[in-house]
Amino acid sequence: MSYARSKRISEEIKKVVSSLIMTEIKDPRVSKLTTVTHVETTRDLSFVYIYVSVFDKDSYKESTIEGLNKAKGYIRREIGKRVSLRATPEPIFKLDESIENGVHMSSVINEVVSKHNPKHDQEVDADSNEEEDDDE
Repeated sequence: MSYARSKRISEEIKKVVSSLIMTEIKDPRVSKLTTVTHVETTRDLSFVYIYVSVFDKDSYKESTIEGLNKAKGYIRREIGKRVSLRATPEPIFKLDESIENGVHMSSVINEVVSKHNPKHDQEVDADSNEEEDDDE
């Protein structure tokens, strides 16, 4: 299977699963602040790895994965209906914490810069004030 085809299939599955999470999965364990960040299919299309990011408390992250795993059969059936494939891949949900890690790294960098350069805090405050003035 070509890389382009695999990428196209992954994008289609990402759209389907994103839509299902937003509108159709009613499990209270699944946070409403869940986003599908990345989808990878295996070469033989037997499995699809679905990476989700949960912008909620840490306790909701694990329960969201549990809820998605509980709805795995429904999600697989819907993928089969909406994406035309010979065989529907088995979804495997994984927690993607790259966004949270990026936010944390950014705050650490800002903290280090402000310790070494006190003017940086004033510049950041001035920049954010300018952005607020632009919004008005």
